[in-house]
Amino acid sequence: MSINSYQDLEVWQRGMTLAEMAYTLTKPFPREELFGMTSQIRRAASSIPANIAEGWGRESTKEFQHFLRIAQGSLRELETHLLLVQRVNLTTLEAIAPLMETCQILGRQFIALQRSLTAKHDS
Repeated sequence: MSINSYQDLEVWQRGMTLAEMAYTLTKPFPREELFGMTSQIRRAASSIPANIAEGWGRESTKEFQHFLRIAQGSLRELETHLLLVQRVNLTTLEAIAPLMETCQILGRQFIALQRSLTAKHDS
């Protein structure tokens, strides 16, 4: 399969799915969390595919890798927020489990893509 757009990238597609999952998870959060954890989770989650798209748009392998690292940082931020909302009883472990699993898969994909880009750039 040829990749003609960032939208063709599995990491972007999975990032979008994760962002959707984050919005769904936070919908039932209390209203007083709207500017707290709800906002933090949604911002971190939406930042993942947004940074992948921005990096792709820079049309430079080095800059794309830079934005992939930023997206990976947002992924770790999201994981931390998810663990925290479970610890403070805003949601359950069962509710965050699918998101955490998606985070793990996406994290591995980021590493593989970074390695692939480095190998391509070095050859």
